Amino acid sequence: MFKKILIANRGEIAVRVIRACKEWGISTVAIHSDVDRDSMHVKLADESICVGSHQPANSYLNIPSILSAIELTNAEAVHPGYGFLSENYNFAKILEENNIKFIGPSSKHIQMMGDKIQAKKIAKEYGIPVIEGSEGGVKDIREANEILKSTGLPVLIKAAGGGGGKGMKIVRNEKEFENLFLTAKSEAKKYFGNDEVYIEKFFENPRHIEVQILAGKNRVVHLHERDCSVQRRHQKLIEETPSPVLNDQIRKDLFKRTVNMVEKIGYEGAGTVEFIYEDGKFYFLEMNTRVQVEHPVTEVVTGIDIIKEQIWIAFTGETALEQSDIQPRGHAIECRINAEDPSKNFQPSPGIIGMCHQPSGFRTRVDGAIYQGYKVTPYYDSMVCKLICHGRNRTEAIQRMNRSLDEFVIEGITTTIELHKKLINNEKFINSDFNVTWLDKEKII
Repeated sequence: MFKKILIANRGEIAVRVIRACKEWGISTVAIHSDVDRDSMHVKLADESICVGSHQPANSYLNIPSILSAIELTNAEAVHPGYGFLSENYNFAKILEENNIKFIGPSSKHIQMMGDKIQAKKIAKEYGIPVIEGSEGGVKDIREANEILKSTGLPVLIKAAGGGGGKGMKIVRNEKEFENLFLTAKSEAKKYFGNDEVYIEKFFENPRHIEVQILAGKNRVVHLHERDCSVQRRHQKLIEETPSPVLNDQIRKDLFKRTVNMVEKIGYEGAGTVEFIYEDGKFYFLEMNTRVQVEHPVTEVVTGIDIIKEQIWIAFTGETALEQSDIQPRGHAIECRINAEDPSKNFQPSPGIIGMCHQPSGFRTRVDGAIYQGYKVTPYYDSMVCKLICHGRNRTEAIQRMNRSLDEFVIEGITTTIELHKKLINNEKFINSDFNVTWLDKEKII
């Protein structure tokens, strides 16, 4: 096994990776910015090294500085977590060229599936239904208008290299089409350095379903699906597994097609294939070539440590799992706890945490990196922790989540804990009568 792994990330995912490494006796190196020197991941790692100032570009995205940290600490492998450099194929390629193991897929596969246009073509080639729209990047407004005529309204304009809802525009009438097309191209250039966009049919009432896979040279296994349909402006708030809206026949077809595509492209590592689901049909959305924020719900129902499996595949090239090993039990729900004020349009709420009491008890898990006296800074993503509750069924998982949210106390900053209490007690959530547009259309918040 690897003797030393550097974690090229921060916050709760860095803590999560360190814990998995410790259980295997692997030494860990934490990198940090100047404002993160007192962070939990720095305290838990065996070694730590500052890679720059608080701006992500100067630290967690600073490839030369991270490469220096790898060299100084003699790390054999790098776990990128999610976000930051986790889907940066240049970073993965540099590591490959320097015989440092990137705990994730090859740079080739990151590049292949990171381009949403190319990924859509690959999905179509291997039998996964895709959303009607442009076959590739749309160069100008003339070509865009031709696609609009064939597809019909409403349409969604998306950045080819994007994510997180940035550079994404919904068009419902022709008058606003040209302006939104040009705005989307401008935002794509600003956020991703690439103004290429594509256009596809927009679904009014879809669910967001994703399939977790683990792939080695020997085989690909799926760890069933997650439902991530509780979203606000394309940002996930609550995730659960299994999805309350899928039947066994749809599941079987979804899993078979997903595994087939992942096998055919020769992918290795953990990954998530995401779908839009509406009116009994699913359509390929994208593939994330990394571990997901919401991976714990899959872990608690399957009993499989996805981070450890990532490390094992990176070291051996193979997965030790058979599909028959994956036997999900019960239902799990995850609430993302963010340092935000929902009453002020989700304005970030940095500050020093006062009293901090995290819930525990039967089938209750908190993945986080906070503690009393910890300073939440305004420079990074506002998520401070995740609360995961597991039950024998969905009703019990909701009951346990209710109890756990009531126990959760974080003082000194404003969080989304009270919002989650409202959401999971809402009749529509309880009856699973919602879709990705629910919170954007209704005044629940």
